[in-house]
Amino acid sequence: MARILGAIATSHVPAIGRAIASQLQQDPYWKPFFDGWAPVHRWLAEQRPDVAVVFYNDHGLNFFLDKMPTFAVGAAPEYRNADEGWGIPQVLPFTGDTALSWHLIDALIRQDFDLTTCQEMLVDHAITNPLQLMYPGQAWPVRIVPVCINTVQFPLPSARRCYALGEAVGRAIRSWDSDARVVVLGSGGLSHQLDGQRAGFINRDFDLAFLESLVHDPRWATQFSTAELVEKAGTQGVELLMWLAARAALGERATQLHRNYHLPISNTASGLMLMEPAD
Repeated sequence: MARILGAIATSHVPAIGRAIASQLQQDPYWKPFFDGWAPVHRWLAEQRPDVAVVFYNDHGLNFFLDKMPTFAVGAAPEYRNADEGWGIPQVLPFTGDTALSWHLIDALIRQDFDLTTCQEMLVDHAITNPLQLMYPGQAWPVRIVPVCINTVQFPLPSARRCYALGEAVGRAIRSWDSDARVVVLGSGGLSHQLDGQRAGFINRDFDLAFLESLVHDPRWATQFSTAELVEKAGTQGVELLMWLAARAALGERATQLHRNYHLPISNTASGLMLMEPAD
């Protein structure tokens, strides 16, 4: 059966893509963020995953406000990105793993998750930036399966529902009749708000409490309603739902191998975690 090697959770703010394109990794503003990736690079080189299952949120490139599924799973043989207007160069297309995609879709449907299945799918900076951070300057050594969670158009899925989704995805991966080595990726905020009266809002205390909970009390964030998460983390900070789903995929217990927290980058809190299943 397939094996889940671990989970990586990271911020994906568009400015990361511009920093990579401009080779600003050693710039004093960016260095604390990029230096935090060195342990993850070593882990990836040792573990050599074959597939990355990516929990992410689309920002209007593939889905827009007139058609916004709660959960969508990619089942395409290839995923390309396009110009989103952020000045981020396009990257090489990603190869999909359609066998795992359909296995996940079938398993999730059997567990009463209502999904949008995408046999064609554009992916935005929420996938391109994390993959560039994982594999700088390389062609992609992993196939991907995108799992999109709506954090843009209200009503949003609850933290409890996203945790259950992550659990279900983890079970499905482990039941896949394959010898594939799988890494789970959670791509999204920590606290940030880009508009409105609280533009620039960052809640360091909540971020640190959330990061700690992922190791010792992973369901901690599920106690909060969507409105409470917006209050604590900001309108766009609800992207932490992707971190929650990725952590849930690991099972009941997990070990933290690495953590980095830095602020601000592009007016947001940035974080990075690497975890392995403890069982």
